[in-house]
Amino acid sequence: MQSPGAGAIVGLVGQSLLPPEHERLSSGWEPGVPVDDTLVRQAVLVHASWAITLARKVGRPWRDEGAWAGGRVGDRGALTNWVVLIRPTKYLDAVLAEVAALFPPHVPYLLVSPWPTPDLRELGLGLVGHPPLMLRMPDTSAGPPSNVEVREVEDDDGLAVAERVLVEGYPLPEVEPLHPGAVYGPGLLDGTTRVWVAWDDGTPVATAAAHLHAGVTLVEGVAALAGARGKGAGAAVAWAATTCDPARPAVLIASDDGRPVYERLGYLPVERWTVWMQPGASPGD
Repeated sequence: MQSPGAGAIVGLVGQSLLPPEHERLSSGWEPGVPVDDTLVRQAVLVHASWAITLARKVGRPWRDEGAWAGGRVGDRGALTNWVVLIRPTKYLDAVLAEVAALFPPHVPYLLVSPWPTPDLRELGLGLVGHPPLMLRMPDTSAGPPSNVEVREVEDDDGLAVAERVLVEGYPLPEVEPLHPGAVYGPGLLDGTTRVWVAWDDGTPVATAAAHLHAGVTLVEGVAALAGARGKGAGAAVAWAATTCDPARPAVLIASDDGRPVYERLGYLPVERWTVWMQPGASPGD
């Protein structure tokens, strides 16, 4: 049973938690918030940087509008065209109107949102799913066992090999016939982006990339040829990308099928993001 003054005391405590009426409160997503405010913010910014970098390195259009960033690597494959929301917005229809200037209706792209979204099907997008964002903090664990040799790519010829393995192993049939440099452009290996290929008896069988930005490492482009699966090739290149800067946390978006692979590498699920796709169509449709 409360004493007669208990309610008043509780009320005073509650009022003390409220900030002054005109104090500006940060959501953590304003442009001036430090990059490393949260690990999720770092994950968002590194994904946005990846989307821009892929397009910029092949000389294709890209945009960084503050609320979103994206790059149009090509006109045939959604998995090479990314749009990443950088901060929450109530006006997603206005954002998509801006995106349409970069991606006309016949060009496919993925819309990656770190936050739940309204139903966007009426705006011409289809729901891909809610894949988990995964995080691995730096540690000194040993890498996974494998029967392949992992080499870092050092030149454009090696990058073309990695690109071919990515397209065949992921697979990305929509970008065939592949012209070298169509996905991984010359100059991609600028120090902020690194790529590895796993070799089995002289044959390239798996690849992965690492993109360093916002204080974290993004692991992307993990793919293995069908004949190499089960040999640890994909895990081996993913490990090389994950640990390329041992002092940085590593992040990635996994599929539900791929999640156990990354959990075995020490990754933990953080939250689920939302991915939509503009499927695209031929310009004559």
